[in-house]
Amino acid sequence: MLYITTMSTSVSTINDEIFSIISELSRSLRCCQQESAFCENVTFTQFFILESVAKNRTLRLRTLHHILSVEKSTTTRLLEPLVKQGLIIKDRSETDSRAINLSLTKRGESVRKKVWDCLSGFFDTIRSYIPEEKRADVFEATKIFIGAMQNACSTGQSNM
Repeated sequence: MLYITTMSTSVSTINDEIFSIISELSRSLRCCQQESAFCENVTFTQFFILESVAKNRTLRLRTLHHILSVEKSTTTRLLEPLVKQGLIIKDRSETDSRAINLSLTKRGESVRKKVWDCLSGFFDTIRSYIPEEKRADVFEATKIFIGAMQNACSTGQSNM
């Protein structure tokens, strides 16, 4: 009986620690999810859209919904300012008239590069707070943790 009590306390402690880590990560990441523009008149999420489109050269709007993991209306709300600013072009697909393709304009590519310059300073600051000898381990552990969370969510284990 003592073993079971000790084991459940240990699991409870580990679960408390996981909850604490997720809570702190969520709180820390809010700076990247704010609605206010942080550089070149785009939000962090809008930059994420620019980057996603740039990596794919042409990206289907439907694919962007999946990448962002948000409702279609939210994707549209985030995308429209980028279209209005002339950073992204929305075109009907030549192969599927229902599909919308997204691509960066020259101005969009220029803004994307300038935002990367802004972010480089932010990322340098983050890196400076991680001891150099531990950086590779921190990055690797973070990737493993993110993968574990994604797997738990995709298998329905989260019930969230």
